[in-house]
Amino acid sequence: MSESTTQADSAEQPQVGAAAEQAKTFDAEYVEKLRKENAKYRTEAKANADAAARLAEIEEASKSESQKLAERLSAAEKAAADAQRDALRFRIASKFQISDEDAELFLTAGDEDTLTKQAERLAARNEDAGKPRTPRPDPNQGRSGSSSASTADLFAAAVEGSFTR
Repeated sequence: MSESTTQADSAEQPQVGAAAEQAKTFDAEYVEKLRKENAKYRTEAKANADAAARLAEIEEASKSESQKLAERLSAAEKAAADAQRDALRFRIASKFQISDEDAELFLTAGDEDTLTKQAERLAARNEDAGKPRTPRPDPNQGRSGSSSASTADLFAAAVEGSFTR
């Protein structure tokens, strides 16, 4: 029975392969029709892109003078606010003797109170970093160099009690 299913499977495989090859080949007329259709859509897409660009130009030109002035005013107000925030940041940085690089990196708040708190904290850290630190105690200091216990004795003492019988 298994031989008959194997023969049937092998007989179907060439037919599937032939059907796949037939599905992949197209006649010249069909391919030409697809190419023309594709070219038509590319032409339409280019025309639509050109029309959209032209529409944007017309809308920009048709803006009223007041709209243009409002946009310029908005841009000028934003630039003034940015300049004021930067001036405040550098004024506080100079008050606490913080470098320009550190001010750019660490002073990020928008209001004076928060900027002052950030500057105070950074200045305190800078002061602590400049002070000499007391050395940490060395627990081995003052011990004699020779030990009466061998390495094996120290190992045995370390693992003693780790194993239960």
